[in-house]
Amino acid sequence: MRFCLHVWLIVTLLIASAAAATKPHVITFGKWTNIKWFVGKDESKDLSLRMRALYVDGHLKEFILDIPHEVTDRLLVARRVFRVNDVLPEESSAVPRWRWQRGGWLLVDRVTGHITQINLPEFDAYYSLANWYRDYVAYCGVSDDGKKLYTIVAQLGRRKPILKKPLGEATASDPPDSECPAPAWQRQPARVTFEWKENQRSTYAIRGRAVDLVNDNEEAEEASK
Repeated sequence: MRFCLHVWLIVTLLIASAAAATKPHVITFGKWTNIKWFVGKDESKDLSLRMRALYVDGHLKEFILDIPHEVTDRLLVARRVFRVNDVLPEESSAVPRWRWQRGGWLLVDRVTGHITQINLPEFDAYYSLANWYRDYVAYCGVSDDGKKLYTIVAQLGRRKPILKKPLGEATASDPPDSECPAPAWQRQPARVTFEWKENQRSTYAIRGRAVDLVNDNEEAEEASK
């Protein structure tokens, strides 16, 4: 009798722990708030950004910008925004001087509740303007020294980009997102188009983990169908 009771207790605990482990977490967002983001080389200009809080099970985890991109019914990605203390070392005893900064992208898992930063190759938080489609993201990347510009297509779960092509010298101008507009996606077939200068554009076809350059004749044939 005592043995049966022990077995029953073990089974009950295993079932309870399994149910707890698979219980989805609750991802919610706060109200929209306007914040100031200071830009330019001397940060003399301010731009208004819309920000809101991201909560997991009612606990504040991050602040994000704009509308998240739903990758699957389980995963979403969102652009991060955070505060930094702008006080100088000789002002260390002063009250913190908080300033908002735009960051990279976060991956949010609704089932586990985990939030992780996505490592996007050559992504520049100031100049790169990303556009998502499914689990792909396209943007103009900037080299570490800020001198070279690239077309980048990356895929979640892969360390290296599936597309990285040099575009020439980066302009490093004052306005954010100024290296090139957000790349434009289309489906069936999946393609992405980059425009980085007037009358300079390239279209790439995405086939799984392969990327092919689409020439003008192929685009004309697709348009005539």
